[in-house]
Amino acid sequence: MLVCQISDLHIRLPGQLCYGVVDSALALSSCLDAIRALPQVPDVVLMTGDLVDSGSAGEYRHLASFIDKIAQPVYLIPGNHDDREVMREAFPNHAYLGPGGTRVNYAIDCFPLRIVAIDTVMPGQSGGIFTAASAAWLDETLALRPTTPTLVMMHHPPFRVGIGHMDDIGLLGSERLHDVVARHDQIERIICGHLHRDISTRFAGTIASTCPSPAHQVMLDLDAHAASRFVMEPPGYQLHLFHEGQGLVTHSAAIGRFAGPYAFPDDDSPTA
Repeated sequence: MLVCQISDLHIRLPGQLCYGVVDSALALSSCLDAIRALPQVPDVVLMTGDLVDSGSAGEYRHLASFIDKIAQPVYLIPGNHDDREVMREAFPNHAYLGPGGTRVNYAIDCFPLRIVAIDTVMPGQSGGIFTAASAAWLDETLALRPTTPTLVMMHHPPFRVGIGHMDDIGLLGSERLHDVVARHDQIERIICGHLHRDISTRFAGTIASTCPSPAHQVMLDLDAHAASRFVMEPPGYQLHLFHEGQGLVTHSAAIGRFAGPYAFPDDDSPTA
């Protein structure tokens, strides 16, 4: 099974630039073109939050014009730039988003790799929270299929990364999540967004990671007092390849046009 993760799209209204600089719609279009050109077709596309930039209905309509062209099943979770109720209204055919007034917590059980989604949004706040209610829901949901390999998706990562301004808007309740995850060894990985960078660490007996953005990246500045800045580094997305008996292998892919591919020499000399 091949899972494609796209995160932190920050779609604006047509013709608008994100932060006055980033053409996030063009960035998403380029990302989807790159995914369609892959030699292996993903089975599913996961979008891990900050789908749009200000949570407006018009932005979600613009995003829907891209999602409608994706051949694979697409599963969404909100990020701190999203409005979960407006998102639900914009995607009425995405029944897994659940009823209004509730968090977007759900499980998808139709693939060899189970997908469990957690909503970490605190309305009006940049940071996130893993609530006691979400902990109870996650514990119960994981216990239903204790031997099924599981991928957990959420927006805010449950670990500090050393980029001060992002750690300041991290996840409250990460210790609570740690306690739940540590009880369930079927979790292959926790995939997150929010950081606009490829970052990974050990967490509660599994691996937790973040995904680069198809648009802009957070400046790599490992200072507790790092200024809040972004850079136009090469954009990206991730592919998570699952094989039963082996587990999950994650690849970060750059979006763009690059020279090659070239064939390695057909001899006994080192090739890599």
